[in-house]
Amino acid sequence: MDLKKLVANSRFMERLRGLRGAMQFLTTLPAGEVENFDASVMVAWFPVVGLILGFITACFDFLALNIWAPSTVAVLDVVLLAALSGALHLDGLSDAADGLFSHRPRERALEIMKDSRIGVMGLVAVAACLGIKWGGLSGLEHHRFLAIMAAPALARGGMLFGMKFLPYGRPSGTGGSFFEKPLPMKAFFPLAIPVCLCLGMGAAGVMTIAAFTVSTFALLAFYKAKMGCITGDMLGAMNEVNEALALLMLSGAWT
Repeated sequence: MDLKKLVANSRFMERLRGLRGAMQFLTTLPAGEVENFDASVMVAWFPVVGLILGFITACFDFLALNIWAPSTVAVLDVVLLAALSGALHLDGLSDAADGLFSHRPRERALEIMKDSRIGVMGLVAVAACLGIKWGGLSGLEHHRFLAIMAAPALARGGMLFGMKFLPYGRPSGTGGSFFEKPLPMKAFFPLAIPVCLCLGMGAAGVMTIAAFTVSTFALLAFYKAKMGCITGDMLGAMNEVNEALALLMLSGAWT
């Protein structure tokens, strides 16, 4: 019995380290230092971390609407989401856009992605993404709290598909540890949380899930055709595209 408790406790602590690792990697929230975590355990928490970020933003949104107009609050929501993630994925979006649309060979495109300077395509991509998020948040009339929770969770869950179906494109890089072992299917189970939230929002939620599915696999097909691989920047771009798309779809008049 003691051995079973020890094993169960060990598994619980491993999962807890995975959550803390995901929080540390994806957010600016205080999560403490994490060592010796299993990357495959950590990535399973990505949708949950997105849910936490969405919950914080939704609470802020709820309070801020008592002070400012929805369009103003939408701007603040976008800024808060970026601040909570340290603009990690926005940086990936800008780098990926510069590399993918540079019309250069694969190796040169990868070099461009590593360049910290932002180019025209990166600037346009970030501006468009932020604008779409603002538009979606401004137009949310029904299930606003749930929608703001679900969108970041769904988007971060989408990154798991990139890790599952495409090889990592760099011999060394910050995202390499996520590709060392095949991602098990059980890692996708937490994605059911934002999916269920969306289903609870009626037609808009169903349309959002459909758009998310099409967007995710369209991006994977584009990445495979263009680069034959994926990088951390390209994963970040997936997150930003899907988050903006989710907010836009959830604000649509689908009834």
